[in-house]
Amino acid sequence: MSMTEIERTTEMIGRARGRVAADLLFKNVRLVNVLSGEIHSAEVAVADGIFLGLGDYPAKKIIDGAGRYLVPGLIDGHIHIESSQVLPAEFARLAAAHGTAAVVADPHEIANVMGVAGVEFMLAASSGLPLSFFFMVPSCVPATTMETAGAALDAAAVENLLQKYPDRLLGLAEVMNFPGVVNREPETMAKIAAARILDKVVDGHAPGLSGFDLNAYIIAGPGSDHEATTLAEAREKLRSGMHLMLREGSREHNLKDLLPLVNPDNCSNCSLVSDDRHVIDLLYKGHVDYSVRQAIAGGIAPLNAIQMATINPARYFGLKGRGAVAPGFRADCLLLDDLESFAIGQVFLNGKAFSEADFAAPQIRLPGNTVSVAELTEESFGIVARGTKIKAIGLIPGQLVTEKMVFEAQIENGCARADADRDLVKLAVVERHHGSGRIGLGFVKGLGLKRGALAGTVAHDSHNLIIAGMNDADMLLAAQVVKDMGGGLAVVAEGRISGRLPLPVAGLMSVEKAETTAAALAALQGHATALGAVNDCFMVLSFLALPVIPALKLSDRGLVDVDEFSLTNLWLN
Repeated sequence: MSMTEIERTTEMIGRARGRVAADLLFKNVRLVNVLSGEIHSAEVAVADGIFLGLGDYPAKKIIDGAGRYLVPGLIDGHIHIESSQVLPAEFARLAAAHGTAAVVADPHEIANVMGVAGVEFMLAASSGLPLSFFFMVPSCVPATTMETAGAALDAAAVENLLQKYPDRLLGLAEVMNFPGVVNREPETMAKIAAARILDKVVDGHAPGLSGFDLNAYIIAGPGSDHEATTLAEAREKLRSGMHLMLREGSREHNLKDLLPLVNPDNCSNCSLVSDDRHVIDLLYKGHVDYSVRQAIAGGIAPLNAIQMATINPARYFGLKGRGAVAPGFRADCLLLDDLESFAIGQVFLNGKAFSEADFAAPQIRLPGNTVSVAELTEESFGIVARGTKIKAIGLIPGQLVTEKMVFEAQIENGCARADADRDLVKLAVVERHHGSGRIGLGFVKGLGLKRGALAGTVAHDSHNLIIAGMNDADMLLAAQVVKDMGGGLAVVAEGRISGRLPLPVAGLMSVEKAETTAAALAALQGHATALGAVNDCFMVLSFLALPVIPALKLSDRGLVDVDEFSLTNLWLN
């Protein structure tokens, strides 16, 4: 321990004994004590960005809580910042306004585009902000061999990153390649070993995994799961010792279905997470606070709901001094005007009011153009008839999982075409990292599009160029618009551009203010809705290329049967 640390500790001891005035004192508050499991009257002192303790301390500044509730700052234990479509500083400004004090993010999206450079960009872009950003090292770059990513992170890269940034990289992010784990695939096992040897957390991702295979997966190292969609699945994972992350994102709405499992005896092993939260929802619905409100409305005691958004994720990830109001903890807290509705009156980060916080983005160099698409023509999107029945991806509202569906093909000029009457939309995934020209083609049911086309470079996990459309000419135009922007989202109809949203940072994030990005995204979604598309169609579209979530998905290499974890023929016969 350095003399500087000894001197600081000595000074803080004096402050904790009341010998020196605190910086701030919260008086007349009802403390939601996530450690003792009670709500009690208190005065809480703050000095040098940490809680000194409970008691009526002398202080330079006093805030009279007038009976309001004092709650620890919220923590999101699993989120992909890139899915907000804004840079970390803008994300922090929006999330902190809703009470988020820290996030544990998986930079999986940008890593699949840029590799190690993408991870390091996110570390730099989030450095020094009032909201604390911790990260996990992506485990699946690429996620599978059934798609083409822009980069790769092998076990050596994982180990190097964990050793290089020990304070900010907490472990190995969601291990999506669960077949690789249970089948003891050497490279996957080496990545897990790299984290375990360094005593780091290993997050899981195992949709539908059960029985002996689930046991094997847990034995390998993953200690959490955020993919449960049914009570039975969540119960088995909780019984087997996994930390259960109840997800409520912009597209993934699992919280309501899983809440009946949670009770005061098991909630300590549960956390509330968002996974993906786009900029419009961050602005107008909130972040973790939204999940807390949903949990309370769903019958969870407010104290337990708050524990699942504060001390529980802090303990799971080993974030010492986070997630509670107690001596030595970082002074992140909220004053609530009402507990049941979780109405936030004021937010404090590191002992300072939100209004005093500086969310200016760090001065760093932005990545260059990451979009490299081979020349396309209308013929690029033609699906030559090779039978009479086609397989189609069936959307399930509010879920990432899809259905396997079969339809009679509508054949025109020797090719299968989209069919508005049956809500069958043509889908294409174009490889956009290496300019290979590889294209996967298929169909999706449930997107609602009646005419025109949508396109974007936000397409989990490898973020290739994804296009959905009712005719090949509009699909080509939409693809070209996105390519020319260097990444982003676009809507076209009848040969005309309806709207576009540039996302020049890795084809994933805007460089504009959050409000500007949100307005552009809302306008774009309005254009898509006018063409018949479902709400949040771009978020829906982005997950249609995710080949680690059952049952059918599409990659640049073709249609993927996720249940079999293999490519499958588009034509049934």
